[in-house]
Amino acid sequence: MKKIVIGIDASRCRSGGAREHLIGILENLNPDEFGIAQIHVWSYKALLDALPRFSWLVKHSESMLEGSLIKQFWWQYFILSKELRKFDCDILFTGDASSLCFFAPSVVLSQDLLSYEPGALKLFRYGKHWIRLNLIRLLQTAAFQRAQGVIFLTNYAAKMIQKVTGPLVNFRVVNHGVSNEYKTRAKKEITSLSTLPEIDCVYVSHASMYKHQWEVISGVEILRKKGYLIRLTLIGGGAGAAQAKIIRQCALSDPKGSFVKQLPFLSQEQLLNRLSKSDCFIYASSCEAFGITLLEAMALGLPIVASNRSSIPETLRNGGLYFDPENPLEIAAAIEKIIQNPDLSYRLGVRARELAKEYSWERCSNETWGYIVDTCRKIAKP
Repeated sequence: MKKIVIGIDASRCRSGGAREHLIGILENLNPDEFGIAQIHVWSYKALLDALPRFSWLVKHSESMLEGSLIKQFWWQYFILSKELRKFDCDILFTGDASSLCFFAPSVVLSQDLLSYEPGALKLFRYGKHWIRLNLIRLLQTAAFQRAQGVIFLTNYAAKMIQKVTGPLVNFRVVNHGVSNEYKTRAKKEITSLSTLPEIDCVYVSHASMYKHQWEVISGVEILRKKGYLIRLTLIGGGAGAAQAKIIRQCALSDPKGSFVKQLPFLSQEQLLNRLSKSDCFIYASSCEAFGITLLEAMALGLPIVASNRSSIPETLRNGGLYFDPENPLEIAAAIEKIIQNPDLSYRLGVRARELAKEYSWERCSNETWGYIVDTCRKIAKP
């Protein structure tokens, strides 16, 4: 059987999760196992430099991908198909659904649910971000509908997006993986929070309107007023309207800066070190295609309190306690419950760690490449 050549459009893989996903599925690939001769990747230099080096992996750096969004889309529409044919690619794998490339056959990966989540657009009202999200929805919907295959990260994402696109004939759900570093650094003993002199809570995410960091700050303030010695660290930086709400809430809840701290994005090693020293993980997002930082906290065995929205319950299942991310009283009540119930806190940490064992980059890689190759072979002309 003829080995196939795969082209990857990683031009729009700009987020940390998208970069980690591409690295994870490439590092864990044995091309001979799937009948893959070569993989060609087109992207910007910083991402290409971060990818592993293999004899079968060919990296193509494009100057237009270092430029504006308009230049990136121009390159996708006018140039990418020619490049794929030039290198005899049998199928295109698009790492981000915001694509204007019409090469066929193709498999598209969905990593962004914000444009499709019910109620999420309302958080942005009718500003520039609202317009941008609606344009992304049109772009991604067209990409899903013309692709020969689509990969979703969760069943929830597949369900929500197909409410807009209509039923997709060929799709697969493939979950993210989590680095083994988190699993090996898992807490050997999960300490009762009620015995700690001060409880260290961490929330990892950039500031955005659907992340609700200000509600978490308010929830922690409620617990402080009840006498709990608890502090909150927000990791991920921020800007825009959401960051302004965080600043305003800090001024109201913690004007002296005694219990809320905000940090920028951290390197993988820095984040791992910080999380492994924390006592409780909070995840208050109301829209997630897949919560990768949630999965990392699960792998560490941290007691977790999380939003009851979007795909989060699908990933966390019975490994945490849930709350309405727009209700500070519910956030406070969930945290208080694990503080007051040491056995519950312990069981949640152990269960989260057990669930995280189901997620690996090896499994994600095998399922992803297997699906791409199967899709290519099924539609190949005899």
